Amino acid sequence: MGKRFVYFISSILIFILFIAFSYIVSTDILNQFDFDIAVKIQDDIPHKLDYFFSLLSLTGTIEVYLFILFLILALRRKLRGLFTIVIFMGSHVIELAGKAMLHHPGPPFLFFRYNIDLFFPSAYVKPGSSYPSGHSMRAAFIAIFLLFLVFKNKKLNLFHKYLITIPIILFSFGMFLSRISLGEHWTTDVIGGILLGTSAALLAISFDKSY
Repeated sequence: MGKRFVYFISSILIFILFIAFSYIVSTDILNQFDFDIAVKIQDDIPHKLDYFFSLLSLTGTIEVYLFILFLILALRRKLRGLFTIVIFMGSHVIELAGKAMLHHPGPPFLFFRYNIDLFFPSAYVKPGSSYPSGHSMRAAFIAIFLLFLVFKNKKLNLFHKYLITIPIILFSFGMFLSRISLGEHWTTDVIGGILLGTSAALLAISFDKSY
């Protein structure tokens, strides 16, 4: 009970941080910061990596992550894990509400570098604003949830746990970076998505009674 309470409180605190950060973003005080970082990243990342980041972006859709989450829960054979799905989908409601309520246009088309002629149906949902980043939110959610499962697994020694952690972190970082390098989102969108996804993941973990 003690550990679950810590996860729950942590979730609430990070969500409050998300709300506070969202307010700061709404004041447009970080617009120049967003623009400068986007230009810097796009200048430093060569166009030959656009295809790789576009593939990464394609795997970050809600369809793919929902499948991954169902697979994880199916392998765990935990019926109560369905509540994790509810929280995961609930975070998307908050994401869409943020995009509908907070006027924060995404990068102009001249920044756009996605170069794969393939889109999942969710790509056609355009609320109007770009804050927070759904891809970043999903990546943070799955990464936190997977790391939780890895480190509470008693069958893995510490070395194997850290070995599994590396690709999870690298994949997540690549997803966050792809949002900016492809001109899909600003840095503040990514930060907001990370905060929302982390909060949702910790909330889901706080209801996990398997430890």
